[in-house]
Amino acid sequence: MNESAKREELVVLAKSLFERGYSVGSAGNISVAVEDGLLITPTNSCLGFLDPARISKLDSNGNHVSGDKPSKEVFLHRAFYETREATGAVVHLHSSYATALSCLSDLDPEDCIAPLTPYVVMRVGQVKLLAYVRPGDPAMGDMIRALGGRAAAVLLANHGPVVSGPDLHSAVFAAEELEETAKLLLLVGNRPHRLLNATQIDELNYIFNPKNKSA
Repeated sequence: MNESAKREELVVLAKSLFERGYSVGSAGNISVAVEDGLLITPTNSCLGFLDPARISKLDSNGNHVSGDKPSKEVFLHRAFYETREATGAVVHLHSSYATALSCLSDLDPEDCIAPLTPYVVMRVGQVKLLAYVRPGDPAMGDMIRALGGRAAAVLLANHGPVVSGPDLHSAVFAAEELEETAKLLLLVGNRPHRLLNATQIDELNYIFNPKNKSA
């Protein structure tokens, strides 16, 4: 897919997320890799009303080369591309349920989205909780780099989810799956419920995502 097609794809998928309530106002940002750099939604732009010609473009060194000023959270996007070789897109949302979950004080920082369904294992994998820093703080990128590429998705404390994928559709679908799982976790709450066990998770990873297979 050439750059022009990726711009159009980004606009269509961002609009879909906005119209279904995964972002509000100017919240959230999305990026996609192109041959000579990176496309990212502009700062203070609304995901529902993007202009493909005004999407920000960065070169391979992170320099802004065209389009409107890039999102102030570009640091967290670049960190995924730099540490996960297969990353082709990154989606950061302020979706309601995942953000609500990110505000809870008793989350496991190593695995903050419990394996409630097979699809969160297959499409998202293990999700790390990262400590709160203000939006736009370059420390976001540092914290993601410190993971060494071990997680395709993170939950920013009191902020929301960030999900990477090999292409834009995959990243969007994974972000949607994470949000749905967060919703289910909040719905079951403290009531007795089953989680997938280690054997079941290993089976899913073996069949659908060998790179995530546990040692």
